[in-house]
Amino acid sequence: MKEVGEYPLATIRNFKMDNYSNLTTAKISIVDENPLSRMTAVDLLSLDGYEVLEVDSELVSVDTFNKYQPDLILLDSMMRSVDSFTLCRQLKEDYRTANIPVVFTTLTDSRKHRIKVMEAGGDDVLLKPLNRIELSTRVKSLINQKRLNNSLDRTEQVLFTIAKAVDSRSEYNGGSVRVASLVKSFGEYLGLTPGEIDSLSFAAHLHDIGTIAIPDAVMLKAGELTTEEKELIRQHVLIGEEICQPLRNRHGVLPIIRNHHERWDGTGYPDGLSGSNIPYLAQIFQIIDIYDALTSDRPHKKAYRPTEALAIIMDETSKGWRNPELSAAFTNFIRSQEQ
Repeated sequence: MKEVGEYPLATIRNFKMDNYSNLTTAKISIVDENPLSRMTAVDLLSLDGYEVLEVDSELVSVDTFNKYQPDLILLDSMMRSVDSFTLCRQLKEDYRTANIPVVFTTLTDSRKHRIKVMEAGGDDVLLKPLNRIELSTRVKSLINQKRLNNSLDRTEQVLFTIAKAVDSRSEYNGGSVRVASLVKSFGEYLGLTPGEIDSLSFAAHLHDIGTIAIPDAVMLKAGELTTEEKELIRQHVLIGEEICQPLRNRHGVLPIIRNHHERWDGTGYPDGLSGSNIPYLAQIFQIIDIYDALTSDRPHKKAYRPTEALAIIMDETSKGWRNPELSAAFTNFIRSQEQ
């Protein structure tokens, strides 16, 4: 048994690309207990120049694939030491590995088997013995699709740049960094999953990106806003959601951006949602966003002390604006932080 970095493996083979320069660094993991099947797959994939990793089936886990981050996983559907369908489901449910294509290899090309693959989140099925042309075409197509999705990271960078500009338009900037820190700590306090905390942290930077379309004369106004100005500001959640639509790999962020100004009693905006109809992460984010606004200087007010801010949040909760359980949990969280 060898190791590459921290990644346990059976064999790693590196091949240079000649005719497929667009996939030069593509990495493929093969999980199959049958040595002959693995050898066949490696030989066929070597013709296209992929970096191929043969993984010991007894060592496979979500953490294993997260460390190596292959561009595609070739997974035998009938193994003794691991349930392939459970493994695939775990990979697709974990945000760190959800975008890695999983292609099942099988000796049984039945409708029932294909349904099981789809239910587990598998991306494709290939029949053994593997056909050279079919394997090459399917693998190349799925890797190209994955890399297209990965290119959205550049979109994220652009959006973060816009969000930073929004955050810096006022002398009271830096709110997104404070909120990002709070959502991580509070998310861990509530026992949220890493993916949920990631969505909250992402939203901390992007939730007010829609205000880029609101004039400074309105956003930075020190006095009372008119009815028209209030309505204009309310549009920022819809504008923000539209701007962030390209974030196809981060579906959990969009409901936070759109619904973090809803109220428990249904008097919020933009959709007038109430109670548990408000996305849970939006409810969590809302309380943190309000607390940060209360404890920070603004054009129209000075910062409140934490105890004063918590009192205001609980008062708003008694009016029916906030989730009572979340408000109580947040109060306990802040007090524990102070201690």
